[in-house]
Amino acid sequence: MTTTPAAPTDEPDQTLQAASELLRALASPVRLGIVRELSGGGKYVHELVTALGVSQPLVSQHLRVLRTSRIVAARRQARETRYTLTDDHVAHIVLDAIRHAQE
Repeated sequence: MTTTPAAPTDEPDQTLQAASELLRALASPVRLGIVRELSGGGKYVHELVTALGVSQPLVSQHLRVLRTSRIVAARRQARETRYTLTDDHVAHIVLDAIRHAQE
């Protein structure tokens, strides 16, 4: 049995644009690492710095990109800020991409 190629979808340009912006926001090894770390639950910046082995300013810069893209949310707790994923679907995308790269 042969299959025919999938017909072009009628996705609105806005949907494709939003998907493109999501992928652009994830297009950094540090940002992928942040999402991977946050997939297990919320973390503070110092925890991300330790887990990723990069500087605090670099983590903060990448968190800013992820916050602007609404991939992560920040919640102030006393003197620190705890970061969490806004949507578990993004974690699945990142974790699947990492697993695929390991094959």
